[in-house]
Order: sequence, then C-alpha cells, then structure tokens
Amino acid sequence: MNETIETILKHRSIRQFKNEALSEEHIRTIVSSAQAASTSSYIQAYTIIGVKDPEKKKKLSELAGNQSYVEANGHFFVFCSDLYRHEKIGEWEGADVITSLESTEKFMVAVIDASLAAQNASIAAESMGLGICYIGGIRNDLESVSELLGLPDRVIPLFGLAVGIPEDHSDVKPRLPMESIYHEDSYQGDEAYMKEGLDRYDETISAYYHARTAGKRSDRWTGQMAKMLSGKKRMYMKDFVEKKGFNRK
Repeated sequence: MNETIETILKHRSIRQFKNEALSEEHIRTIVSSAQAASTSSYIQAYTIIGVKDPEKKKKLSELAGNQSYVEANGHFFVFCSDLYRHEKIGEWEGADVITSLESTEKFMVAVIDASLAAQNASIAAESMGLGICYIGGIRNDLESVSELLGLPDRVIPLFGLAVGIPEDHSDVKPRLPMESIYHEDSYQGDEAYMKEGLDRYDETISAYYHARTAGKRSDRWTGQMAKMLSGKKRMYMKDFVEKKGFNRK
C-alpha cells in the first residue's frame, strides 16, 4: 500500500464543487499527467479541450441532460478521439493514410488512447485533493457538442471530465467482487459461479443504497443493468462515428 494506491482506491464521483476555478498550474499538471499515459505505437490519437467559457459550459450542461456539475466546477475537460492531425501528417508527408485512419483498429486505438489519458488525468487530480466526475452525457448530442467546440472531421468528443474542489464527499461505491472481474488462464463462464458472485454483489449494493438513502432505495445492481440495457440509448452513434471519418473499414 502507498499513497498512489490509496488515492485510486478512494475514488468516488464528485457532483458538487466549490465555486473556485482551477489554477493554471493545476490544469497544466493534469494535462501533463494525461499525456504521460501509455499510447498505442506512440500515435497519441487524442485531444483535450478545456472549456472555460461560461456560456459554453452552460450549453454543454444542457446537452448533457441538465447536469449542473457540468457547468459548476473548477474546470471542464472534454476528451476527444483525434485522427485529424494524422490525416494532415499524411498530406504533409505525401503518404496515403486514409485507409488506415478509417479502419476499426485505428478507431479503437483513438478511443483507448483518450481513455488512458483521461484516467491518468483523473488520478493526478485526485492526488492533489481535487474531485472528478466523468460525463458521458455529452454523447446525447455529439453533433451539437462538435459544433460548439469547433471540432473538425476525424475528431469525436467521447466524454467530459468535471474537476474541482469537492463541496462534499460521497461514500466509495462498492465494485464487483474480484472473482467476477479477474479470471486466470481462461474465461470463467460457468453460469452458476457467475450467478453466485452477482447475487452476493446485489446484497452488498442493496445494503449500500439502503444506508446511503436512509432506506429510500435498495436497488440491486443486476436489476439496474437489466433496466438500463433494455432501453435504446444514443442509437445514432454508429452513423455519427462513420460520418466523422472513423470505423468505416
């Protein structure tokens, strides 16, 4: 155990921040930490947009489903898959890169690169006593987000990251049992084994919600997942991704 691991294990999403902007040093440290993340073949296929303009933050909050903490935070980052600069490199170097850029493989590389960078940024922020909250809600309307942020083709906004000084701290939410996530040598697909682990996890989560809400909630995780996955959400994504020049081959 060390301070880094303690920081990681204490993670919780913060949805209420003090009205205090991050310093330029905070921002530079967070972005530098993001850039230190591993990147496939050194491609660095992501861009981070820092949103300071109050009107833009307000609009992003609306697009994300009126989540107040998208607008009210110390700083708002938008992490994007970015192969636009690589298209330009191809033009400048006289190389035919389009087939590669439009492959599913490079789409996955760009998403993975951006995600690794974001997690580095999050851990850096939390290590400085700041709180963070990932915002997938910006994917409700990526066309409008792209227009708002001036994103060219081959750039896709993936998620936001609200960062700031926490106003309060929620409890750490229990994760799945390790045996449900970590399998050795081969996938553990025995249904009875899987069900047993999920049943125990449901009991843990139900107790967590019951305690957190003074008995008003006692949700099961499996029930939450079944309800969520039964609905259709953001089904426009495939067309949008291809329109932006990704995942065509």
